Amino acid sequence: MSEKNREGKRTARERLADERAKQKTADKRRRVLIVGASVVCVLGLAAVIGVIAANSGKEKSSGPVVAPSGANGQDSLAVPVGKEGARSTLVVWEDFRCPACKAFEAAYSPAIHELTGSGKLKVEYHLATIIDGNMGGTGSRNAANAAACAQDAGKFPAYHDVLYENQPEETSDDYADNGKLLELAKKVDGLDTPAFRTCVEKGTHNTWVDKSAAAFRNGGFSGTPTVLLDGKNIYQDRTMTPAKLKQQVEAAAKG
Repeated sequence: MSEKNREGKRTARERLADERAKQKTADKRRRVLIVGASVVCVLGLAAVIGVIAANSGKEKSSGPVVAPSGANGQDSLAVPVGKEGARSTLVVWEDFRCPACKAFEAAYSPAIHELTGSGKLKVEYHLATIIDGNMGGTGSRNAANAAACAQDAGKFPAYHDVLYENQPEETSDDYADNGKLLELAKKVDGLDTPAFRTCVEKGTHNTWVDKSAAAFRNGGFSGTPTVLLDGKNIYQDRTMTPAKLKQQVEAAAKG
């Protein structure tokens, strides 16, 4: 083999090795970003407790606590989805600005919808606002109020999904703009009504959202999402998958 050919092959091998190294670096960066997104909402709470405490009176709403239609649980702070008679209960604490909450929804919402639709699972959604305290702004609270308004209209599950599907970057407070929340309501059949618009624009449930956020802060939770299946934290279970969730719920349904 000529020196020129050997050099050509060596160069090709080097290029291939370089490309593989770049791919490994890119893959590692993506994994870091995914893990980072998963822990931001968890670490944020501990990191900014002082900020939340310092600002605790600045963004709070005034007026009576108006729970959304059908809210139940302690102090009527849970938004229920599914049949009351279901044997399994999933409690979800979430923040509509939280990227880890969006990741959870993207992975688990098909299974959750299937299980609630079949009457095997009921879900209690609790709304928190830790990203407002972490990053500043009112997008978490405004989105939670809009979701509560959607609950009044019987459209909570669909609007809940739309908010996560269109979630802005964590550093962007787009959901502080009620116009954005009203625009997204058009994606849900029958939600864009005068009653819904008034509820969103007036912040009818803002004080209820503040009370829910306080319950989260006082509940000893480590962050969002906190997901409890019949009292057991499944979000911290690294072996949990949507398939495993379905298996456990279906087993409970059979007795």
